[in-house]
Amino acid sequence: MRERILAIIEKNSRIDIRELAVIMGEPEIDVANELKKLEEEGVICGYHTLIDWEKTSIEKVSALIEVRVTPQRGQGFDNIAERIYKYPEVNSVYLISGGYDLLITLEGRSLKEISQFVSDKLSTLESVLSTATHFILKKYKDHGTILDKKKEDERMKITP
Repeated sequence: MRERILAIIEKNSRIDIRELAVIMGEPEIDVANELKKLEEEGVICGYHTLIDWEKTSIEKVSALIEVRVTPQRGQGFDNIAERIYKYPEVNSVYLISGGYDLLITLEGRSLKEISQFVSDKLSTLESVLSTATHFILKKYKDHGTILDKKKEDERMKITP
């Protein structure tokens, strides 16, 4: 039951418990109890709304920042990752394989704001060796949702 619940709510976190129970073929109380357990165990960490900021008048710039750091003895990357994710601008922090150690996603109001965050806050942390900033120019798909759907050709077909 857990896997099915998680698969369904990952695609639609706003689904009503009653509707979820019907889809699952389970009693509503069982589904509600399982959701509560998943939240208490930290399996479900939060519920989010995906917004296409391009379709609003609000200016937002997103960036991916690759960070190379010196891991701390006995701590690895955990302490530096924690220091970074506590900044309110930071959306996510991932430990990654490859040439860099951490991948950070963040949002700001401008390219300058993000650049200042990287130079003033991120690069000055003692275990940060280097950074590489990649600005997101356009999102086509985010969290499994296609944002740039192609419009169907609405013209009538005329055949001889």
